[in-house]
Amino acid sequence: MEHFGLSHILYEPDKYNPDTLDLIIDEEAREYWLNTCEKLVDKYVNFALANTDDPTVEIRALKFKTCYVEALKELRVNPLAHGQLTIRLLLDVNETCLRSQGFFDLWKQQKKYENESALANLSSRLAEIDAIPNNRQRWTELCRGVLAGNMFDWGAQAVTDILDRGLYEALQKIQNRPWLYDGLDKWLDKLEKTVHHCAAVFVDNSGVDIVLGILPFIRALLLRGTSIILCANEWPALNDITNVELEEVLHHASLICPVLSTAMATGDLVVRSSGQRGPCLDLRTISIGLCKEMKVRGVDLIILEGMGRALHTNFNARLSVDSLKLAVVKNAWLAQRLGGPLFSVIFIYEDKPSKT
Repeated sequence: MEHFGLSHILYEPDKYNPDTLDLIIDEEAREYWLNTCEKLVDKYVNFALANTDDPTVEIRALKFKTCYVEALKELRVNPLAHGQLTIRLLLDVNETCLRSQGFFDLWKQQKKYENESALANLSSRLAEIDAIPNNRQRWTELCRGVLAGNMFDWGAQAVTDILDRGLYEALQKIQNRPWLYDGLDKWLDKLEKTVHHCAAVFVDNSGVDIVLGILPFIRALLLRGTSIILCANEWPALNDITNVELEEVLHHASLICPVLSTAMATGDLVVRSSGQRGPCLDLRTISIGLCKEMKVRGVDLIILEGMGRALHTNFNARLSVDSLKLAVVKNAWLAQRLGGPLFSVIFIYEDKPSKT
């Protein structure tokens, strides 16, 4: 990867460390995350049993549980077993254990259902946004929409009802401003001064998140003349949308929204694989094709969305272009560690570092 260079993405590539917490050094965090991952195992097992129509599922689910619990046990005894210990690693090991038992895409049906439900509400959400006459208020609502959408993580989602009501419930739940990290005004000021040439957006969950959060947001950027590369996972992980699923969602969305349809036809809106296999993001391992395209297209804005990509990883990363990091903290321990309540908002806008 390094041979092509990452200096158009990372400010100081050699100093980049994707991971926010080092669980080898930070014992309290290590204890918490190992316990949390162990508690989550049963949730996965139950989900597998409920959503897999296959006589071998019980045996495979049990083997998955053993595989992951043993891996966690080893990490308790020897935190250096994998050379490093981070939340990213714990999530990757979980995916590896699932795949080893043939669970390649546990959330497939759930994602499909959530995408379809959200698409049914897209045109009314866009109409609602377009009805806001004031530019700053409209962008504020678009940003709140991304944050509310980001609540729809399978781990945090208590919404089984029609997901439309879900978005509005989530909008109510978001922390009132000032947010824990509140760069909204800085972002709105930037929009008044600059039209970005091309934005690379690293997206997160299926359903409400991508359809009712991200799509209205990137549509507003397209309307300003910014072209968009939507970057989604190559492999399934949790309910994160994959690049193949995102292509399909965009096809349906383009039938609803002429702005998206036109942008896709002109090549101003494209979907690319980020090359990632897990719910976090290591910018050193994005696919070479995407890395090149970001350079060729002159990406001057990078948007990282969701806890995995903007908080567990890249929270402290300095990017070489303007950047937005957006997430809702859906974990009480982490919120407390950051000094805020559950559902605290991370909204960080940073200008590209000046060449001094």
